[in-house]
Amino acid sequence: MAKKKTSLRIIPLGGLDGIGKNMTVFEYGNDMVLIDAGLMFPDDEQPGIDLVLPDYTYVLENEEKLRGIIITHGHEDHTGALPYLLMDLQHNVPIFSSKLTLGFIEGKLAEHNIRQPKFREVSDGTRVQLGALECNFFAMTHSIPGALGVFMRTPAGTVMHTGDFKLDQTPIDGIRPNYQAINQFGGEGVDLLLSDSTNATRPGFTPSEAAVGPALRHIIKNAKGRVFVASFSSHIHRLQQVCDAAVAVGRKVVVTGRSMVTNTKIARDLGYLRISDEDIIDAYSVDEIPEDKIVVLCTGSQGEPLSALARMANGEHKSLTITANDTVIISATPVPGNEKSVQGIINALSKIGCDIYDKSKMLVHTSGHGSQEELKLMLAMAKPAYFMPVHGEAVHLRAHAELARQMGMRDDHVFVLDNGDSLEMTAGEVKIGPTVDSGVVYVDGLSVTDANPVVLRDRQKLSQDGIVTCVVTVSSRSHKAGDVEIAGRGVSFSEDEDLMAEAIELVKDRVDRNAAEISTDSLRKSIRNGLSNFLWTKTHTRPMVIPVVMEV
Repeated sequence: MAKKKTSLRIIPLGGLDGIGKNMTVFEYGNDMVLIDAGLMFPDDEQPGIDLVLPDYTYVLENEEKLRGIIITHGHEDHTGALPYLLMDLQHNVPIFSSKLTLGFIEGKLAEHNIRQPKFREVSDGTRVQLGALECNFFAMTHSIPGALGVFMRTPAGTVMHTGDFKLDQTPIDGIRPNYQAINQFGGEGVDLLLSDSTNATRPGFTPSEAAVGPALRHIIKNAKGRVFVASFSSHIHRLQQVCDAAVAVGRKVVVTGRSMVTNTKIARDLGYLRISDEDIIDAYSVDEIPEDKIVVLCTGSQGEPLSALARMANGEHKSLTITANDTVIISATPVPGNEKSVQGIINALSKIGCDIYDKSKMLVHTSGHGSQEELKLMLAMAKPAYFMPVHGEAVHLRAHAELARQMGMRDDHVFVLDNGDSLEMTAGEVKIGPTVDSGVVYVDGLSVTDANPVVLRDRQKLSQDGIVTCVVTVSSRSHKAGDVEIAGRGVSFSEDEDLMAEAIELVKDRVDRNAAEISTDSLRKSIRNGLSNFLWTKTHTRPMVIPVVMEV
């Protein structure tokens, strides 16, 4: 009887249900490699949650197999879960990435008091053997320097993972995608391609990052006062263009916002952001320089309420305030879900009366992800036998799958998966494999917990209808109600004395009728139901009712 061949398992634990928390497991026999460990920021349905992580229980259960963690680039949706994963792992697993990405990760790990991680710097052309998996790295262009794709040779077949990319022919740092390597791997044979789907619904090509420079320079040159540029702090190419434009027109650059200060320092120290010391000044020194000689780089392009841009717009920043004489450039696109917050910042700035530029007015932003024609070019160069779109919401994954079909790939060779699904590759052939447990983990303050729908539902209820507490004293002899106190928080009727008096009488009546026959728990339930129904009848709101019964 022939021995069963070992398969390569490809298991996406995150990244297939939205833009964020990217994490994919590659497992062959007793060897496992993880590509990316990202997070996602919470939406309005997750009140009080700080961060959303992929559930990496499968990685922890198979930790003895884990040979390395590969990070394709330095964005939060690819690096943010790393500190939490490393704290849960029992062994110090090597982390492979480019110099800038490791620089960003080092700062992130230091915040969590993770010391002496096993960093392994890789670059275009690096080959690393991780057990049975041979990983070959090749340069890609994205909205951050040091982005890498990975070509993996295994005994079961070959896989190419593009990472996040666009095919930019005029990148700011001059490092183009390694087309030669991609075509070489395509010629050798790519059994399975995993490719970035973020802009799969957008036709044409994504404009080059270099196209943004002239627009930035024009605005900065003609601005009458200070210029505030809000951007992602990790978008080093964009920051470089802002710095170049500022220096070219004789302005000094001020950096504000915690992540902006941190990331620009790391990028300058590692040689990725080039600006001389004399052209970059401290935020506390701005008063010494004329307003038409200043450009401020700041966080806040996503409308974050505590960001530097938001605090400056609201007059709450310790050293800078935006006035009607200033110009603000929002050099980013709102991440899905942030549109309302960004519009709120724009409205606040509009009330001040300053000039505001975003991508609807001028080309002050371009995406870091390839559009349909670039995605088709990638498919044409890699010539995969099988294809799995990654990094996107359901609409993006399906649009990318359709592009592959338009290019002649068979339906049964294109896989649109959900997190926790898996593929199995044997001798170059790919089929659907068994699912593994997956989901999300919430970072809630200092606790990292599984998703608890009851907690989130309670928080939503509190945020919508408020809370009412009812404290009742009951005589242990007569079983009659004594004092009853009802208080509300976040409710509109708490000052209505007549309503409150009626509610107190209702509670007393319930206690007097039931206290002798039922347990304290049942009495609490009776008070909660009675008060809840009463408030709904009178106010058409359903606040959370918390009854407290004390025997005296």
